[in-house]
Amino acid sequence: MEKMDLSVDLAGVTLKNPVVMASGTFGFGREFGQFYDLSELGGICVKGLTLHPREGNPPPRIAETPMGILNSVGLQNPGVDGFIAHELPWLREHDVKIIANISGNTPEEYGIMCEKLSRAGVDMIEVNISCPNVKAGGLQYGVVPEMAAQVTEEARGHSDVPVMVKLSPNVTDITAIAQAVAEAGADALSLINTIRGMRIDVRTRRPVLKMNTGGLSGPAVLPVAVRMVWEVAQAVNLPILGMGGVSKGEDAAQLMLAGASAVAVGTACFADPYAPLKIRDGLEKIAAEQGLARVSELTGGVKPW
Repeated sequence: MEKMDLSVDLAGVTLKNPVVMASGTFGFGREFGQFYDLSELGGICVKGLTLHPREGNPPPRIAETPMGILNSVGLQNPGVDGFIAHELPWLREHDVKIIANISGNTPEEYGIMCEKLSRAGVDMIEVNISCPNVKAGGLQYGVVPEMAAQVTEEARGHSDVPVMVKLSPNVTDITAIAQAVAEAGADALSLINTIRGMRIDVRTRRPVLKMNTGGLSGPAVLPVAVRMVWEVAQAVNLPILGMGGVSKGEDAAQLMLAGASAVAVGTACFADPYAPLKIRDGLEKIAAEQGLARVSELTGGVKPW
């Protein structure tokens, strides 16, 4: 029996398998590297980076929900220069694609970070547009097509590696944002980011998170992610990194059938550090059962009624 070809192409970057670690849940890989060789993964989206180091939000900043977690960590990170100096060299010791996730307060900050990171040798840059525009009263870039396009254009103009834009689900029409960033030069899209949510402790009557609201992730958001990946895949001709609630091979297969070229795993890692490897193997099994020669043949394979 021939071995399944697990490799996939994401905007010209070849991943040895379709499973990528989602930004924010895997840190920079050091902790999970104690469990298995990081070279087993297709790629790692590192913890979100900002131009300067950030301490993040005060605790409590993460809380469980019945089908996932809420978080308002607040982008705690060492800054882009700290990452390049102390984390990237260690990551480069592993045979895995490195995707740098960035967040900025202005389009210019995105451009500066893209220039630094592409020169440092990351394989791809993931641009988080679920960030407040300080010049527009704190309105998030990702909710207005024109603002999303402006950030994309700035990032693309300062990067020598593919630029992937991460879309927010907290919008009326995600395809409008996808089309705007595609026209502005995005090489790929990743979706979905977390869904804004809130929990309240009924005894203290206080929100369970210090910042009141946070991003919901985990199994509860999978149907939303599948729907949005499917919608975006119909609207633009760009490769998609699908994410949101993936905890087993069947979940990843749903996102790929909806149109994703690869999938990202996040919250599942908190319950089981080996989840990414199990998801990879589950995908391979599904593809084999369907008689496919390559797991990439799943992409876009949903059959309309």
